[in-house]
Amino acid sequence: MAPIVGDIAPDFTLVDHHGEEVTLSQLRGRPVALVFFPLAFTGTCTGELCELRDAMELFDDAGVELLAISVDSKATLARFAEEEGYRFRLLSDFWPHGEVASRYGAFLPERGFATRATFLVDAHGLVAAAFRTEPGQARDLAAYREALAALG
Repeated sequence: MAPIVGDIAPDFTLVDHHGEEVTLSQLRGRPVALVFFPLAFTGTCTGELCELRDAMELFDDAGVELLAISVDSKATLARFAEEEGYRFRLLSDFWPHGEVASRYGAFLPERGFATRATFLVDAHGLVAAAFRTEPGQARDLAAYREALAALG
């Protein structure tokens, strides 16, 4: 079941595209945007993450760390980040396959990947905002602006 606004965000540890472990609870003290996406190198995902790359000042100005999460391997995400010039970390939910996405109610087991789901976690580890779209439908940048505004 997906966490809702006010819930404690499920903790996790994943490896980023540099091979470094990232543990959500160790990021407490600053807000974090968890951006689940289906797969690297696909049209909608690439377009969506490039839009976030180009709008990083929204997150930087709000003091929010953006973490993009997919079931792709670390090596795939490293190549994806390099080719697209992403300045934010890409986390691999590769094994156990989709476990973190499942904890956030974002995993589509029949497809083997996550849906597009975003959770804004405040500095105390609580879900401050959450939104999602169906596979193939990109999230609107306005939804991110609204979520960031919810931080106050």
